[in-house]
Amino acid sequence: MVGRFTVLASGSSGNASLLEVGADAWLIDFGLPPHMIGERLAAVGRSWKVVRAAVLTHTHGDHWNRDTLEHFRRLNVPLIAHARHHDALSAQSTYGPLPRAGLVGSYAEGVPLALAPGVELRAVRVPHDADPTFGFRIDATAADGRGWSLAYASDVGHVTAALLDAFADVDLLAVEFNHDEARQRASGRHPVLLQRVLGPNGHLSNAQAGELVETVVSRGVPGRLKYLVQLHLSKDCNTAALAREAARATLDRLGSAAVTITATQNAATVPMELTPRPLVPHSASAVKFPAVLPPQVQPALPGLGDDE
Repeated sequence: MVGRFTVLASGSSGNASLLEVGADAWLIDFGLPPHMIGERLAAVGRSWKVVRAAVLTHTHGDHWNRDTLEHFRRLNVPLIAHARHHDALSAQSTYGPLPRAGLVGSYAEGVPLALAPGVELRAVRVPHDADPTFGFRIDATAADGRGWSLAYASDVGHVTAALLDAFADVDLLAVEFNHDEARQRASGRHPVLLQRVLGPNGHLSNAQAGELVETVVSRGVPGRLKYLVQLHLSKDCNTAALAREAARATLDRLGSAAVTITATQNAATVPMELTPRPLVPHSASAVKFPAVLPPQVQPALPGLGDDE
């Protein structure tokens, strides 16, 4: 059961990724118009025809697109989201046709959801100023008991014990490296925006993301992590070089040979192959998902861009 993961776009102007397992594929977020998603799919040798469903992390406007909602209905692509996401999106005219056509599904925090036989998604709630926001752990298990695991969190205000537990012993870790804190503080941005980004419900800095990676990798089986994917870099307050430097310093300190992939806004990453390995005690069944997290400070606002 080989998997393939590709970030199609990542940043404040639109986020979308593609997870493939065999002939099936799922979008994680869809913050670009359908023609742009189609172009990114074509760039990695795929098309809309492979998309089985789309899964939404939260309702900030850079993670979903109203025209793409309409495209889902034309192609009969189901939208899988939390119940409160569906409620928030229901005000959109392009959303209404989806439930009427039976093209909606829901996930709940910490409850396993089968995307396909042997492919299971669990949602872990993360602090961010769209309530609720989720990261995902996806585990694929083949008939022989071997498998692989993927963790994805694009917008995280601060790292929680729940997130660290959920992301233990994964083969691919995709997490935001949003900003360099010194650049953010020297940016001249409005104090309210600075407070938002740097606050506990904003975005992770390179240093904070590095600490998350260090904890996850050090707790896991040595050599398990194959790919570290950096998401949601700020176009004004970060650079790919700074983000990679932070990641590489952490991985080198841990003796990890994981490949670092820095996602960008304007092009798809290289596809990353996930091959089955023997499962370890910390995988899937051992993951804990505490239900209580710090309160969020801002309701989900459909159409609001998630400014970095």
